[in-house]
Amino acid sequence: MSKTLEFKSFCFEAYRAEKKLGGREAMLLFKKYGVLDYLGTCFDVLHTTGRAYIIEDIDAFINVRKN
Repeated sequence: MSKTLEFKSFCFEAYRAEKKLGGREAMLLFKKYGVLDYLGTCFDVLHTTGRAYIIEDIDAFINVRKN
């Protein structure tokens, strides 16, 4: 497994658990807003941050796209 894919999996599971979402619900949300592409693009920066920061960053990313 590549480091980027491993990171995306970690982010997905961390976000899903924090928000108490089912796997399907979380994946639909990530697909709708392009979160996995974003995580891949920003891997170099984001993989050096902590879990709480990543969850907040994903929330901010989604909220910007909702408006």
